[in-house]
Amino acid sequence: MHFLYPVIRKLLFSMEPEKSHDWSLGFMKKLEDSPFRFLLNQTRVDDPCELWGLTFPNRVGLAAGLDKDAAYIDALGALGFGFIEVGTVTPKPQPGNPKPRLFRLEKSEAIINRMGFNNLGVDNLVENVKRSNFDGVLGINLGKNKDTPEERAAEDYIIGMEKVFPHSDYITINISSPNTPGLRDMQFGEVLNELLRSIKQKQSELQNKYTKQVPVLVKIAPDLSDAEIEQVSDSFLTHKIDGIIATNTTVSRDAIAGEPLAKEAGGLSGRPLEAFSTEVLSKMNQALSGRIPLIGVGGIYDKETAIGKFAAGASLVQLYSGFIFKGPRLIEDVAKAAQIHFKRR
Repeated sequence: MHFLYPVIRKLLFSMEPEKSHDWSLGFMKKLEDSPFRFLLNQTRVDDPCELWGLTFPNRVGLAAGLDKDAAYIDALGALGFGFIEVGTVTPKPQPGNPKPRLFRLEKSEAIINRMGFNNLGVDNLVENVKRSNFDGVLGINLGKNKDTPEERAAEDYIIGMEKVFPHSDYITINISSPNTPGLRDMQFGEVLNELLRSIKQKQSELQNKYTKQVPVLVKIAPDLSDAEIEQVSDSFLTHKIDGIIATNTTVSRDAIAGEPLAKEAGGLSGRPLEAFSTEVLSKMNQALSGRIPLIGVGGIYDKETAIGKFAAGASLVQLYSGFIFKGPRLIEDVAKAAQIHFKRR
């Protein structure tokens, strides 16, 4: 597939971004179900990594957001990812924000999105996961419904955990999307502590029920001050959170000031996010003294920026915008770079 991507990208980038997103996933699924699936298949870099009692075939994953309903797991898995994170999914289906809500900044190799957790609901996602045959590690990213009051948000995450626990290798709690009103407020203080208490209690109950260990990770925003990083780190350590994904998209526009689309609301991802996403990752790792494993995501567009995440403390990395701009070859390049980096240590 990677040798065809420059041609495919021209076609995709000629379309409106959300239409391009939907069309490309649909096309990949058709390929995967056809005699031409060899066009999709990439040899997966074999570089096993043990973490949370799981064996990751390699250290490169797909970030949440691309396959919200887990409808394309097998097609995406054919590209060589060691792990895939699907979602964000909410208990009830919701349409998300009004269109247009996805914007491509080609010059900056960036994307702005304000999708708003558009998805068909957790029951639909679970049925899709049951039908998949992906042999890597599968994470499921959970959010809250837009119409759920903040004081009842924990209930949405608990519902999600109960539904996906038997079908996931790990679970991510998303409290860092900028596109659901009030969601990021849950990253701080007693609100965060209450949420983490509820989640860890439910995790323990479910592990006893299913006799299965499923780590729970929390995805954080890059727009955190040093004091906030220290504060949330203390909460994560206190409640024994299994892992952290750093980071989600940013609401800052400093890196793209003056661009025509810079004033569009939503989260910014891609190349402009890389430096301060990696900085937050590094500061989080320092605040935790390496006691909680980290997944690095945000602005990886080549092997050097991936190595930057590993050097900052990440055990694994995830791709999204870089994958859109660079194509499937990036997966192999980053996986091979990770293999070399960790062998040298």
